[in-house]
Amino acid sequence: MNRLKDSIWIGIPAGLIGPLIGVLGFYFANFSNSPITQFFKLATAENLLSPLLSLCAVINLGIFYIFIHFNHLLTARGIILSTFVYGVAIVILKFGLFKL
Repeated sequence: MNRLKDSIWIGIPAGLIGPLIGVLGFYFANFSNSPITQFFKLATAENLLSPLLSLCAVINLGIFYIFIHFNHLLTARGIILSTFVYGVAIVILKFGLFKL
């Protein structure tokens, strides 16, 4: 019996949280001695935020395959949808359509 309900509304937060955990992991691994606000200021000033988000969006691939393996196809759709949201944000940051 599946304990986790198969829903797109479970996949969207899972897909949004995965890359955020990756960014926080990068922060704690490399910049833990400085405040997180300074880390984000440096990342935006050096145009490193879009490549970092691109790299961390790959985490969604692993989450996606876990849900596909357990035949939770609607949840996997939610993860794909949130990955597209990250993709739009990455393009906006990459081409400077929105300045932080």
